[in-house]
Amino acid sequence: MLYNPADQRPFELQAASKDSELLERFDSEIRTQVPHIIGGAVANPTPMVEVTDAFLECARSEYGLHLRKGVRVFAKFDSKIVGGSVKVRPAVSIIGDAITEGKLRRGQTVFEATSGNFGLALGWLGKLGIDVVALVSRRLQPGVVDQLRRDGVRLVNLDIDICPAPGMKGDADELMAKGVAASVRQQLEELGFDPKLFDGSRGEAEKLLARQDAIGLAKLLADTYGGFCTEQYDNELNVQVHTSVTGPEIDQQLSVEGTSLGRADFICTFGTGGTAGGLSRYVETRHKRKGVRVVFPFSGQDVAGIRTKEKSAGLRFYDPDAYLGEHEVDFEEATRLFEFFNRKGYDVGESGALALYACMQLINYGVGKEFVVMVADGASKYASEVRAVARRGKRDQVRLDEAASAIEDYAGVVWVHNMFVPRAEGIRVIASSLRCDESEVKVADVRDVQAVLNGGDPSEEFEKLLPRDDRSILVVCMAGNTSLMLAKVLERRGIAAESLIGGIVGLPESRGKQPFELVQIASPV
Repeated sequence: MLYNPADQRPFELQAASKDSELLERFDSEIRTQVPHIIGGAVANPTPMVEVTDAFLECARSEYGLHLRKGVRVFAKFDSKIVGGSVKVRPAVSIIGDAITEGKLRRGQTVFEATSGNFGLALGWLGKLGIDVVALVSRRLQPGVVDQLRRDGVRLVNLDIDICPAPGMKGDADELMAKGVAASVRQQLEELGFDPKLFDGSRGEAEKLLARQDAIGLAKLLADTYGGFCTEQYDNELNVQVHTSVTGPEIDQQLSVEGTSLGRADFICTFGTGGTAGGLSRYVETRHKRKGVRVVFPFSGQDVAGIRTKEKSAGLRFYDPDAYLGEHEVDFEEATRLFEFFNRKGYDVGESGALALYACMQLINYGVGKEFVVMVADGASKYASEVRAVARRGKRDQVRLDEAASAIEDYAGVVWVHNMFVPRAEGIRVIASSLRCDESEVKVADVRDVQAVLNGGDPSEEFEKLLPRDDRSILVVCMAGNTSLMLAKVLERRGIAAESLIGGIVGLPESRGKQPFELVQIASPV
């Protein structure tokens, strides 16, 4: 027996019985509006534009590079698709299949863990009578969160700093998992779900949260509340749609330009691996070659929905043997390209800027002559974040040795977390590690931290902790994640802050200690 979240009463799912009216509306209002095959050709293709001249100008003016003549660069603007990103393609394929197979009907809720674009791609389900609940990390850019809310997607914020993936390696501490589970329960109740049903799965939820398995949590919630989970990281349709539609669509457009993916290299970033995997299969089958170059930001860099190379390893659709090449590039350098192309009127988001910058580096080193670069989404929801990085021109994270050696240069050391505060032993460990006095380590109120992360205004007491000059404050938390998110929010407000990498649990003096020896849950007021 499963439960209908709309009225909390049990019903039997009829897996073999599809909702014909829903399917008809889906086909007419959604499926026909995105790229699809009709009579052997692709209808509604997204634009492909040769950007070679602008690309070469950008290389000269922004980077001082005089690239060789004879190269051609095409940008595939999936930022112009209905729904605004490449994620619309697999979302439509997965949802369409679920309705056809009777797995999704009106009155059910779709649960999905998302770094932004896939949740946005599901936003149109609301007009079909299907609610969407997205499990998100607070590290999402404010523009993404705002757009999700405008589209009617209901959010459950996870207090774990992840770009969701199934069962990432490494256990979080049990105390953290219990606290996050309590937060999830409260948010579900606020959204109208019966918290008692969640209580029945509480133990499993805590295990998933301890593994930072947001996808597993989405599946659990779908089972608990009689909903549906798209499982984008494991759903083969995420790859197949790019093999059956995106690849032929690009070749169809390139044929007009006198070329094909048999000659042009395809460049994309890596999120779930669906685009890279699907195009790799298409090029290998159609043109008998490896033709996809996959781009990653440097380790530790935060690009919305895009994984670093080490965080891609182990995902189902990560297949380096199928790629023509893998390339790690500096996202902070790519911000100048982001600004340039958007000033020129192109709609290029963070991942597209990273991919274009990688293409520039390849050409600079004499690799390749023709390229198709996937512009996965547009700029609007990322603009403030990327411009902040470009303005900053400095780090937002710092290693312990660097922080300790320059401790006198900071305006202060502040503990920031929205759930935990340090015990006396935690204060001692932080101060000893940074070689400062314990009295210099200040503790922000958890309510203020939560308010700032949510875009609200903190109290006057929190304001007193912030620098009154142009120096940075050093912010510290459990594992370096909340502090990094807060540092970025403060940066957008014009306040300089640096996050201590690894947080208190990463300090050498913390080794061998249990988290509860260092921190405790903040007392309610």
